[in-house]
Amino acid sequence: MPGCAHCGHALDIIANQVGRRDTCPGCEEDLRSCRNCRHFDESVAKACKEPFAEVPRDKDEANFCELFQLGEGGLHQKASRDAMLSAAEALFGRK
Repeated sequence: MPGCAHCGHALDIIANQVGRRDTCPGCEEDLRSCRNCRHFDESVAKACKEPFAEVPRDKDEANFCELFQLGEGGLHQKASRDAMLSAAEALFGRK
């Protein structure tokens, strides 16, 4: 089931019907943004797995990408990064 990449809220959207002005009912963030796209991946060039996409600088704002496909959601990578840093500090200790 599709979800918001910002807050994790489950979305009742069928067949990728997301307009440019649609927002998440949970956090009011734009839904048609890079972070909500299934092609979004910060580990690849331009943070997009789609090689022919014109990727905007701001990955959180609504855009006109024709290759947009709503992803499964999940929280920002920042939260994952913070969790990894905390785990590393707990494991190795910080002096």
